[in-house]
Amino acid sequence: MARPMLSQTRIARGVWEGVLTGGGAAPAVEALHDGQPLPGVEVAALPGEQGHAVRVPLPGHILSEGVQVVLLRLGDEVLTQITLVAGLPPDEDLRAEVSLLRAELELLKRAFRRHCAETAG
Repeated sequence: MARPMLSQTRIARGVWEGVLTGGGAAPAVEALHDGQPLPGVEVAALPGEQGHAVRVPLPGHILSEGVQVVLLRLGDEVLTQITLVAGLPPDEDLRAEVSLLRAELELLKRAFRRHCAETAG
């Protein structure tokens, strides 16, 4: 099976939209903000085996001053991220990179702990 690829098509009215290709028959895409899952992620097959349409509602409670990162993943694989910037303009794009690194570090820590628990027994 081909490696899954998720491409953004647009953000409109608080909903991120994209197209997932190579994700299998019924992919379970998950959206995470600060390590917590966001509700309401929708995945629907596109006609003609062209992939799946993915819709992620962006709840208002995640919008706050600074840079916020939402990770979209399939299983343990991060497909893409949504970067939201609000408030005063960021000094540099470094803030977005640091936020992304923090989010990815949280995923790695969880995966490492799960691996240790599985191999310890």
